[in-house]
Amino acid sequence: MSCCQRKNLEYCYQCDEFPCKKYDVADQSDSFISHLNQLKDLDKAKKIGMDAYSKELNEKIAILETLLSNYDDGRRKGFFCIALNLLGLQDVKKTLKQIELESCSEQSKKERAVIAVRLLQSVADKQGISLKLRKNAK
Repeated sequence: MSCCQRKNLEYCYQCDEFPCKKYDVADQSDSFISHLNQLKDLDKAKKIGMDAYSKELNEKIAILETLLSNYDDGRRKGFFCIALNLLGLQDVKKTLKQIELESCSEQSKKERAVIAVRLLQSVADKQGISLKLRKNAK
């Protein structure tokens, strides 16, 4: 049982021990999604409040749904999930607009996917962010 569960807290950032030893290695490797921003995201939720943070996440979910519906050639779901997880909301919104400008409905999904990946990767590269999951070093 974690400290937060024992104290009956809804979010770890509410604990006076946050970040506890549970988070010592949280950002060193990934599972099915990146954990790189885990502490930063919890700090952001604490700073702006859970309602505002949830609103941002819902905006990212809507953008992810757009990407998956219009730009996924069957091989990009993981990439899009990682990009939305690691890139800031404003960067993602701006990039989606650029993707929409550079693509058209006459293009195949594969062609649109290439555009989306190129533009998201470009934003990540400029920020020094790797859009690949990190393996656990054993």
